[in-house]
Amino acid sequence: MQKYLDILKNSALFSGIDTKDLINMFKCLLMNIKTYEKNSYILKASEPLVEVGIILKGRVNIIKEDYWGNRTILTTLSTGDLFGESFVCTNINNNCFSIVTAEKAEIMFLNYQKITSPCQFACNFHSKIIQNMLLLIAKKNIQLTTKIDHLSKKTTREKILSYLSSEALKNNNNSFTIPFNRQELADFLSVERSAMSAELSRMQKDKLITYHKNNFTLL
Repeated sequence: MQKYLDILKNSALFSGIDTKDLINMFKCLLMNIKTYEKNSYILKASEPLVEVGIILKGRVNIIKEDYWGNRTILTTLSTGDLFGESFVCTNINNNCFSIVTAEKAEIMFLNYQKITSPCQFACNFHSKIIQNMLLLIAKKNIQLTTKIDHLSKKTTREKILSYLSSEALKNNNNSFTIPFNRQELADFLSVERSAMSAELSRMQKDKLITYHKNNFTLL
């Protein structure tokens, strides 16, 4: 566990918690770590989720798949990010989303009940973790609202520009790197990949953007 201390200290869930408390935390939160290869399901839709996960290494996508296998990426998460808190918090047994690795990943799972309930060690960090979790849930709600704004645009170009604009503002720079490859970006924006790629080429010819792989610049 010691080798993960820096990652955990930088995780929003453990913001404001001392290193010695992080070490003590290992004793009471029933942590376990699993490794997944790229494109592996951490959780499939309809499977119950009883733990929250923290990404120690790699990147994962939260996706929704329909009956025919078409998928939409709801969000992508990377090292230090938390997932699963909304489902375990609300006791939803029939989860309708899947969690899939975008690259090889190491995940630390935490028992939700142990996080939110006082334990025999009377750890003083439980209340801080609960506050951090509520803040995380609120931020993710805002992110979903932002995505709805992207998807509400009528054309593929408008969806792309809406997303790229939000990334530029988030990075405070007109040049930035997005976390998606082409297929993932198409799935995130709910557009057809070939149509999106063609539109990106037209946008570059129109001198709206320049790009190379997942590096973009707004002109």
